[in-house]
Parts: sequence; C-alpha cells; structure tokens
Amino acid sequence: MNEHKYTNRLIHETSPYLLQHAHNPVDWHPWGEEALSRARAEDKPIFLSVGYSACHWCHVMEHESFEDEETAALMNELFINIKVDREERPDLDAIYMDAVQAMTGQGGWPMSVWLTPDGKPFHGGTYYPKEPRYGMPGFQQVLRAVADAYRSRREQVDGQAERLTAMLRRTASLRADGGDLGDELLEEALGQMRQYFDEEDGGFGSQPKFPQPMTLDFALMQYRRRDDLDALYMAELTLEKMAHGGIYDQLGGGFHRYSVDAIWLVPHFEKMLYDNAQLLRTYLHAWQVTGRPLFRRVVEETIDYVLREMTAPGGGFFSTQDADSEGHEGKFFVWSQQEIEALLDPHTAAIFGDYFGVSARGNFEGKNILSVMRSVEQVAQRFQVGEETVKAAIARGRALLFEQREQRIKPARDEKILTEWNGLMIHALAECGVVLNRADALDAAVQAADFVLARMSQPDGRLYRSYKDGQARFNAYLEDYAAFIRSLIALYEATFDLRWLGEATRLTQLMFAQFHDPAGGFFQTGVDHEQLVARRKDFIDNATPSGNSLAAEALLRLAVLLDKPVYRDEAGRILLMMKDAMARQPTGFGRLLGVLDAYLAPSQEIAIVGRRDDPATQALLAEVRRRFLPHTIVALKEPEEESMLPLLKGRTLVDGKPAAYVCENYACKLPVTSVEALEKIL
Repeated sequence: MNEHKYTNRLIHETSPYLLQHAHNPVDWHPWGEEALSRARAEDKPIFLSVGYSACHWCHVMEHESFEDEETAALMNELFINIKVDREERPDLDAIYMDAVQAMTGQGGWPMSVWLTPDGKPFHGGTYYPKEPRYGMPGFQQVLRAVADAYRSRREQVDGQAERLTAMLRRTASLRADGGDLGDELLEEALGQMRQYFDEEDGGFGSQPKFPQPMTLDFALMQYRRRDDLDALYMAELTLEKMAHGGIYDQLGGGFHRYSVDAIWLVPHFEKMLYDNAQLLRTYLHAWQVTGRPLFRRVVEETIDYVLREMTAPGGGFFSTQDADSEGHEGKFFVWSQQEIEALLDPHTAAIFGDYFGVSARGNFEGKNILSVMRSVEQVAQRFQVGEETVKAAIARGRALLFEQREQRIKPARDEKILTEWNGLMIHALAECGVVLNRADALDAAVQAADFVLARMSQPDGRLYRSYKDGQARFNAYLEDYAAFIRSLIALYEATFDLRWLGEATRLTQLMFAQFHDPAGGFFQTGVDHEQLVARRKDFIDNATPSGNSLAAEALLRLAVLLDKPVYRDEAGRILLMMKDAMARQPTGFGRLLGVLDAYLAPSQEIAIVGRRDDPATQALLAEVRRRFLPHTIVALKEPEEESMLPLLKGRTLVDGKPAAYVCENYACKLPVTSVEALEKIL
C-alpha cells in the first residue's frame, strides 16, 4: 500500500528540497514551460514559493499550509503553484527577491510571490502563518485577497507588475561611469564599517548577526596595506568572539549560518558549504597575520568537519545540513547538564561545564549550546588547578561528547553538488592545504575540481549548475563559472600543475562568450538561457560573493599570470560601475572591496625555480605561504621546463640552487636562494 495519499509533479525532480514537497496535496509544478503555459491558458496567477532544504521556516510553512488539505485545495483552485529550490535556480531567486524587497522592504525564505501568467511579480512576502498571528494575516486570507485582486482589479495588478518589472531590469543598464579608482574609496569604506562595528561583541550591526567573512578579509587587507590597527581589531575581535560562540560547533567544527542574538550564542543551526568555505580562508588569513593558535585550530577543525561530513564519496562537496533533526531545531547540537554529567567524571564535568557555560537551566529551550564563557586561565584560578589540567579536561570532554553525539540522529543533508559552492570550497581547501601542510585538504580540492570537470561539464565544455543522483542539470550561471575559475587558479598556485591554469583559461573565454556585456560587467544568465522577465547583473556580495566580484578577482589574477592587460581593464570597469555604492555600503561589497584593494596595490609576483620535491624549493615556498599576501601571485617551474607563463620566462637556478625571483609588475629584484634573504625582501 502506498503510504502517500498524494504525489505531485515534483516527484521527478532531483532537488532534495523539491522532493520534500512531492507528496503535498498542493498541485506543485517545477518551474518550466508546462506551468507557465497552463497559467496563460487558464488565465490564472502563479503562486511561486522559493526556499531551500536547510531552511527552518520553509519546513514550518510546509507543515502548516502545504500539507493542509483545505489550504492546498484553495491554492489549487485559485493559482498555478510553482516550487523552486533557490540553490538550483539563483536566477529566479534573485529576480523575485528583488521584487519582494521592493514591495515589503525586506526579504527572506520561504519567499512567497504572486506573478501574472507572463511571470511578472505583483504581490509578495516571505513566511505566512496558517492562522493570523505575529501581526501577520493568515495564509488563506492572503490567497483569497490576491486572487480577488487579480480577478476584480486587473488594471491595478497589471500596473504594479509593469512597474516592478521595469525596476528589476535596471541593473542591466548600469554603466561604468568615468572617474578614478583611488585609495580614498578604501578609506571611506573602512570608515563606514567602523560605524556599524560592535565594539563589544564584534561583527557588524545588531541582531541577527552574520559572519561576513568577506568584510573581515577586507579589514585584514587594510591592516596589511597601511598598518591600520583599528581594522585588525575589528577582524580579530569578531573572529575570536565567533570562534568562542555557539555559532561555531565547539565539538565537531564548522560554522552555523548566523546568530539570532548579538553575542554569537544562539545560532540558526543549519550549516552551509559556502559559509564554511569563506570562513576557512578568513580564519587562515587571521592566523597568518596574528599567529594566534585559536585561529589555526578553527581552520584545522573546520577542514576536518568538511572532509568528514560534507565530502561526496566520488569527489565534490554537498550543499547544506539542516537546522532541524527529529522535528526540533538544534536538537542534534544541544546538551542538558545531566547528559554531560553522565558522560564525564565529576571533576572533568565541572571544569568542562564552567568553561562552556553549562547550567541546569540551560541557555536554549532548557538545554545548553556550548560556547566558551571563560578563559582557560580563569577556569584554572576558579578550580585552583594548573592550566594544563583545564586543557586536558576540555579536550577529554569534547572528545567524549563528540563520540556520544555521533550516535544521535543527524540533521538531514542536502546532497546536491553545486558548481559555485564547490568552487568556493576548492579555493579554500587548496589555500589552507598548502599553508598548513594538509595533504588531505589539497587532495579533496583536486578531486572536487576533477569531479566538476568530468561530471558537471556539458559536451560542448559549458558547465552545469547542479549535480545529484548521477544527473547534472541547469546551465551554470555567472557565479558558477567565476567561482570555479577562481578555484582553478588557486589550485594552480597550490600545485603548479598547468592543467588547472589551462582549464581556467578555457572557462574564462566561455564566461566572456556567455555572460559578458560590452557595456561593462557580466550578466547572471548566459546568452542562451531561457527568457525571464529580467536579465540582471549581480554586484552585491551577500552570503556568497557576487558573480561580478568573483569574475573581477579571477580576471585580475589571470591578467598577471597570462600577461593579459585586457583582463585587468575589464575588472576595472566592474569596479567603476560600483565605485560609489561600495564606499557607502561596505558590508554589501566585501569581496568587491578586496578586488579594489588588489587593483590598487602594485602587483607582486614571485617566480620560483627548482624541483618541486627539493627541500630547498619547499623551504622557499613555505616562507611565502606562511605570510598573508592576498594579492601576491606565485608561479613555479622545474629547472629544465620551458614554461608558457611570461612570469617564468628566462628564470633559472642560481649557482645550481633553487631560487626565488620577487617581482613587481614583472620587474624583478635579484634572485635569492636562502629563506633568510627571501624573508628580508618580503
């Protein structure tokens, strides 16, 4: 007997999020011509619901409304209903999120938008409760009101749809105005960041608080550029508070999506691949700058988490882990005091509990989210024991609790593999792998890049966006190309295997052919993408970097590696298009500000000649890699190799020894063969 009373068209999809809704009584369609034709034929408005599998409120709205037969009957009668996974279709998500934000002043998921049959938005919001509450109307009320407006006030609806659609098309007409790009833009952006900075708990703004790794990276770059101690303080305080907070998984490593409070204590418990990819690099950079063991430990533990829980058997990285398990948010991650005391001996439990702020009352729905409430020194003083005793108790407690937690029912994992997010993680693991001598991290990065090239490439060499259950789908977007190209450049600089640079060059040519606008910048969708109500350009660095930021960053590096000044010019045009916006709203352009920093810095290249396996070559490389040199480009060639790279032309061993040539804009200082001499130059 079939346990499901209903099955709708989503049953044929690969997205875990869409499959979650395949047995709703709602007559869901995936986005596509069948649904749009039906809306036109029946002259019915479209209800578009957009979410993702790890989204807590998406699950709530499904349970309250989409599983409810009465609500579903109303939806089926009045609308053509379409479900979209925002992670598979960032194009649709971005267009209609712009519309919802214009209509309501805010956005989020689940996103609920009503469209005319030709796809133009006219009404929207986010989560709607089934019954009126939180000062919000009930979902059934909204459904009836929207359907009534569409039927009886059609002129108003069409007028609203036209105005919104015209607004959505604005980014396509953005132009690079004249003017210069100068250091004053970096200073203005840093000044704006200071105004939003929380001096007490780190981060920007109040609650909820998001990690913002791109903004923190930019702060570290400003410290490096001009010894700005304020910029270093903003980055260091934030990274320390996050590493000690509940937003960081104190037992298993890795970061949750964001903190609902201002003190990083209570997270929204889902874990996303893209957050952890970006935070890996930011913590690595903070360690390179400060040498603090805390930052290195966070990087090592987060690598362990990614390799253990987010890596697909055949290569590639999974997308997300859910906030909920067994129907409760955070259940997998929280502890009662009794559970901890049952696992640990009384002395260890007392020290562990004091360090992690464990109490009988708890700090989250009667349970405890582990977060560091006291320093090791403070705990040692309170218990009148040595600091080594405290460290041993914390380590023992973490190991035993983690082992016990592994027996629990884990949150669901969204196992689709996305090109963009894999690009971000490949970049992070390649960089962390070579800096920290983590061969396992570098191997995982190489395997993932091979996976994307083998399994997520179309016969003509173009990329797909998403892969799940043996099936690659959806033409890749700008952000997929740009993130993956950037990761291939990072792999070249980690391994010096020219194959990665060859693939990066090929895909860059494809990116221009598919997405480039001769007026400047790149569109999010390719030339042969389906016609949507708008073809937009994305510049804002949100939870992930925008496609244009990633493209500009990759182009700047390729301009140096391949000696292609035209790539640098293109990056400059993107920066000019956003010149005023990024200075005024720095937290919305963290990655692009990093690109601006690179654009304004004199280019520094390090050409190393020597056998890869020669300890002297390795020592020179290690001296470069232990430093935070965000814009320095490193290339290597074997002594007899004829390299295609302009940077390596004519470079030779010196007196038979491996040598490093440090260059600015291709003009090189005298080569050095010792680590001490290289240290002096750097």
